[in-house]
Amino acid sequence: MVIKPKFRGFICTTSHPEGCARQVARQIEYTKSQPKINGPKKVLVIGSSTGYGLASRIVSAFGAGADTIGVFFERPSSGNRTATAGWYNSAAFEKEAAKAGLFAKSINGDAFSKEIKEQTIDLIKKDLGQVDLVIYSLAAPKRVHPETGEVFSSVIKPIGQSYTNKTVDFHSGQVSETTIEPATEKEIRHTVAVMGGEDWKMWIDALLKAGVLAEGATTVAFSYIGPEITYPVYREGTVGRAKDDLEKTAHDLDAQLKQIGGHAYVSVNKALVTQSSAAIPVVPLYISLLYQVMKEKGLHEGCIEQMYRLFADRLYAGGEVPVDGQGRIRIDDLEMKEDVQKEVLNRWDRVNNETLREISDIEGYRRDFFQLFGFETEGIDYEADVDPDVKIPSIEEK
Repeated sequence: MVIKPKFRGFICTTSHPEGCARQVARQIEYTKSQPKINGPKKVLVIGSSTGYGLASRIVSAFGAGADTIGVFFERPSSGNRTATAGWYNSAAFEKEAAKAGLFAKSINGDAFSKEIKEQTIDLIKKDLGQVDLVIYSLAAPKRVHPETGEVFSSVIKPIGQSYTNKTVDFHSGQVSETTIEPATEKEIRHTVAVMGGEDWKMWIDALLKAGVLAEGATTVAFSYIGPEITYPVYREGTVGRAKDDLEKTAHDLDAQLKQIGGHAYVSVNKALVTQSSAAIPVVPLYISLLYQVMKEKGLHEGCIEQMYRLFADRLYAGGEVPVDGQGRIRIDDLEMKEDVQKEVLNRWDRVNNETLREISDIEGYRRDFFQLFGFETEGIDYEADVDPDVKIPSIEEK
């Protein structure tokens, strides 16, 4: 079939297997072009099919030569319906790992559930024995609590009062003003339950109890702070409340992992184009301006560059891992440079429908968004027939 992008709101409902495979191949090529990392050898990535999770799996495997297990919740193709991008990404990763002689297996299912945790532990025991790095990179809108059965739904809203600022529709390129109403107490609690640290701790508790964390094992989860422009809808909003909980959990887990000489960290990463960030009002406009400024200054990074730097310059540089005053790893340092933020703020004041294309990288933002789903990728013939039914070897074995 010929596969074209189709949208429902902010969600792209189709994905292109060959485009996704090409994007994965590019990340692998970048990683292989960099110096080898004396890093982890057996890695579990929870949320490994897209974004920072996928990039950290690629860096682990192709940068440090690690065996990897990836956990994700993706949909295979069915009839004329394509698989999700994360499915195609994971299939491409496993194929390339096999070619390179690297162990790679995947588990598809709800990572919040007890069943998937148990299945993952069984697979570690069977094939790896223990893991020395656990990356926690789940991004989900809902969570069913494994013990109470309560269903939590996250929202992206300010807290305390409504928030009004500029935003952009990256499809049409229209700059407008948006107002977001404040979250209720229930919505705050739900967002923390989905995006906070509880499930990360459940994973580490289960892995510790099962004896599958190696001596000195490290675990890392991802966070974001960003500029004051986005604070009301992000860091001081419901998502920020969840990230505060995630960071508190990191301190608790770090203390807990001392029993095996291990550590837990939160890595604060750069703002990047993701399906979830595209749905946050204000953020796409900020990222479009940021990208243009960072590209002009030669500082721009994507997922794979960020994750390579996290591993090579922070986690496995030798010696103590550098952290800020709150114990967080900061690889948002280039984004938050004073001259970068000053210029972004200057452009924020000037951006409108007339100036958007001149002072922002709205086209780059749009292209990056489409490439998340395998579209607008150089070297792919999008008029050609392609088979949407792609297998993930380790999942099809069952």
